[in-house]
Amino acid sequence: MAVPKRKVSHARRNKRRANYKATAPTLVVCPHCHEKTVAHQVCKNCGYYDGEEVIVMDKDKKESK
Repeated sequence: MAVPKRKVSHARRNKRRANYKATAPTLVVCPHCHEKTVAHQVCKNCGYYDGEEVIVMDKDKKESK
Protein backbone atom coordinates (compact mmCIF):
# COMPACT_ATOMS: atom_id res chain seq x y z
CA MET A 1 0.00 0.00 0.00
CA ALA A 2 1.38 3.44 -0.95
CA VAL A 3 2.00 5.62 2.09
CA PRO A 4 3.61 9.08 1.97
CA LYS A 5 7.10 9.16 3.44
CA ARG A 6 6.74 12.75 4.72
CA LYS A 7 3.91 15.09 5.62
CA VAL A 8 2.74 17.32 2.77
CA SER A 9 3.12 20.96 3.84
CA HIS A 10 0.16 23.36 3.84
CA ALA A 11 1.72 25.47 1.07
CA ARG A 12 2.34 22.49 -1.23
CA ARG A 13 -1.16 21.16 -0.61
CA ASN A 14 -2.77 24.56 -1.21
CA LYS A 15 -0.79 25.12 -4.44
CA ARG A 16 -2.18 21.90 -5.80
CA ARG A 17 -5.74 22.84 -4.85
CA ALA A 18 -5.64 26.39 -6.18
CA ASN A 19 -7.07 26.02 -9.68
CA TYR A 20 -8.40 29.51 -10.30
CA LYS A 21 -7.57 32.18 -12.84
CA ALA A 22 -6.99 35.83 -12.03
CA THR A 23 -9.67 38.17 -13.37
CA ALA A 24 -9.26 41.67 -14.75
CA PRO A 25 -10.46 44.52 -12.52
CA THR A 26 -13.94 45.86 -13.16
CA LEU A 27 -13.85 49.15 -15.03
CA VAL A 28 -16.48 51.87 -14.60
CA VAL A 29 -17.05 55.15 -16.41
CA CYS A 30 -15.99 58.29 -14.52
CA PRO A 31 -19.05 60.55 -14.16
CA HIS A 32 -16.90 63.68 -14.46
CA CYS A 33 -14.65 63.04 -17.49
CA HIS A 34 -16.30 59.86 -18.91
CA GLU A 35 -13.03 57.89 -19.00
CA LYS A 36 -12.87 54.27 -17.86
CA THR A 37 -11.37 53.90 -14.38
CA VAL A 38 -11.09 51.25 -11.67
CA ALA A 39 -14.08 51.26 -9.30
CA HIS A 40 -13.65 53.04 -5.92
CA GLN A 41 -10.41 54.75 -6.99
CA VAL A 42 -9.53 58.36 -7.81
CA CYS A 43 -9.78 58.96 -11.57
CA LYS A 44 -6.27 59.24 -13.01
CA ASN A 45 -7.50 61.45 -15.83
CA CYS A 46 -9.36 64.21 -13.94
CA GLY A 47 -8.53 63.59 -10.24
CA TYR A 48 -12.15 63.36 -9.08
CA TYR A 49 -13.63 60.82 -6.66
CA ASP A 50 -17.26 60.72 -5.55
CA GLY A 51 -17.98 64.12 -7.11
CA GLU A 52 -15.10 65.92 -5.37
CA GLU A 53 -11.74 66.97 -6.79
CA VAL A 54 -9.27 65.02 -4.67
CA ILE A 55 -6.12 65.57 -6.76
CA VAL A 56 -5.49 68.85 -8.55
CA MET A 57 -4.44 67.94 -12.09
CA ASP A 58 -2.43 70.11 -14.52
CA LYS A 59 -4.44 72.11 -17.06
CA ASP A 60 -2.23 70.75 -19.86
CA LYS A 61 -3.34 67.22 -19.09
CA LYS A 62 -7.05 68.18 -18.95
CA GLU A 63 -7.03 70.15 -22.22
CA SER A 64 -5.13 67.50 -24.20
CA LYS A 65 -7.88 64.90 -23.79
